[in-house]
Amino acid sequence: MKLSTPKITLFGAGVLAAASLTACGGGGTPAGAAAGSAPKLAFIQGVAGDEFYVSMQCGIESAAKAAGATVNTQGPAKFDPTLQKPIVDSVVASHPDAILVAPTDVAAMQAPLKAAAAAGIKVVLVDTTVQDPSFASSAIASDNKGGGLEAFKAIKALSPKGGKVLVISTDPGVSTADARVAGFEEGAKADSSFQYVGVQYSHNDPAEAAKLVSAALAKDPDIVGVFAANTFAAEGTATGVRQAGKQNQVKIVGFDAGPAQVKQLKEGVVQALIAQEPASIGTQGVEQAIKAIKGESTQKMIQTGFKQITADNISGDGAQYVYKSSCQ
Repeated sequence: MKLSTPKITLFGAGVLAAASLTACGGGGTPAGAAAGSAPKLAFIQGVAGDEFYVSMQCGIESAAKAAGATVNTQGPAKFDPTLQKPIVDSVVASHPDAILVAPTDVAAMQAPLKAAAAAGIKVVLVDTTVQDPSFASSAIASDNKGGGLEAFKAIKALSPKGGKVLVISTDPGVSTADARVAGFEEGAKADSSFQYVGVQYSHNDPAEAAKLVSAALAKDPDIVGVFAANTFAAEGTATGVRQAGKQNQVKIVGFDAGPAQVKQLKEGVVQALIAQEPASIGTQGVEQAIKAIKGESTQKMIQTGFKQITADNISGDGAQYVYKSSCQ
């Protein structure tokens, strides 16, 4: 999951985008399907216009086209279950063959998605999950805990003498972010040269993240590293560090690799990024959805990898991990 306020589109724009995606996602009939009945897929993003989900969408479109399926894509304007649930309910009412969805809360999205499965719609969870995903045909996500541990390793490499480290996350209850925090915390607590001062929640608001970091640096002026567990957090963390005049002291590791984050990396605002493989999540999501529609066995859980991107590799093998802002 990647989050960045300037890149969030209005819900209406997401709906318009969905219409165009339906057109470019279809054509043909997969083997085993009745003639003229191309599988209908719906992709419900965590956030409309977010490059992480756009990159996932590109993988979904490509795989759907290859399978002869159509795709309708929608997403809320914020990573918020109160905005996502009405979209889920509307999509369920249209009764597609399968829904690929990134739940915005492990508890709040449990019942709506379980109801979709009960209605005979195949549900594939992509990126995030829910408290009990047993109703889903498949759940596909990055190794978020491993990514959090990798973020700690990045800070350790940047500050080998150790010191105090902080995490700025989104909200508790977001499965991916919670796993990243757990991975980072595990790494920090296992290394006696580092002191973990905890996690604070920015509620997906860069301004709030900046305030939290400024306050944390006032309380603990010797903090050497901050892990920003999503893009909003990274954006605000960089602002807070800059306002405190601590750019040379505090190393920032962000999660995700959209164009804005890569720009920050190249400018030295952020020292490392942990990039996911959203297109792969999307491609495998479609593959599992088609299998479920055909009544074939599916893989209940699939975990994808990540890549640490730094200034040293962004022009080399790290470049292929940068997220897309469009599928053109």
